[in-house]
Amino acid sequence: MAEPVNSTVIDCVNLSKRFVEADNTLLVLRDINLAVNRGERIAIVGASGSGKTTLLQLLGGLDAPSSGTVHIAGEEVAHLSEAARGALRNRAVGFVYQFHHLLPEFSALENVAMPLLVRRTPVVEAKQAAREVLERVGLGERLTHRPGQLSGGERQRAAIARALVTKPMVVLADEPTGNLDGANAKQVFDLMLELNRELGTALVIVTHALDLASRMQRVLTLTNGVLEEANSLRSTA
Repeated sequence: MAEPVNSTVIDCVNLSKRFVEADNTLLVLRDINLAVNRGERIAIVGASGSGKTTLLQLLGGLDAPSSGTVHIAGEEVAHLSEAARGALRNRAVGFVYQFHHLLPEFSALENVAMPLLVRRTPVVEAKQAAREVLERVGLGERLTHRPGQLSGGERQRAAIARALVTKPMVVLADEPTGNLDGANAKQVFDLMLELNRELGTALVIVTHALDLASRMQRVLTLTNGVLEEANSLRSTA
C-alpha cells in the first residue's frame, strides 16, 4: 500500500545521546522531539561539533540513542534486529554525504544499482532503474564511468541518484554540497529540491550554508544539544 503524502516518515521522541569516555560524560543531544512528514523539506544548522551528524545518524537508524525513541515508517528502530534495521533503511531512507562514498571499482550505473541489488532486485531491473535515475540527474552519458572519471559535481549527482533509486520516503543529507565549489553546490542543491518536489520524498539536510538552509520549508538550529525552530530563516518557497 502506498504511503499517504502527509504521513510521518520519521518520528523521534525525547531523543538524547551521551558519549562516555573514562570519567567524562558528554551530552551531545538533549530530549529532541522531531517529526518529519512525507515531502517535507527541513534544514538543520548549527556550529561544527554541535551534534548535527550524530542526530542525522540517529534519525536514519545508523546509531542507537542513549534514551528516547526513533520510529522510521512507523517502526521503532530499537526493537528491530540489525538485519531488520538494515532492511528498513534500504526501504525507507536514502543517505547523501559530503563525500560521495561511491565504490571506486564500480561504474556509476553499478554504484547506483547497488541498493536495489542488496534487496535482491533482479540485475536487469536494478540496472534499468539506475539508468533512469542517472538520466534524471543528467548523467545518462556517464553510465559506464567510474567515480575517478567523474567531476566532483558529477560524483555528487551520482550519490544523489543512488540515494533515490529505491524511491525512499526520506533522504538524509549531511553537508551534501560542502565539498563542492559555488556553481556545483547550487546545481546539486537545486537538483535535490527539484527531486523532492517531483517525487514527494522528504528531505532533511544538515548544512553550514545559511543561504541554502533558507530555501527549505523549515530550518532548525542545534545549539548545546537542543533543537529549536529558526523562524527567521524559514523559506516561503
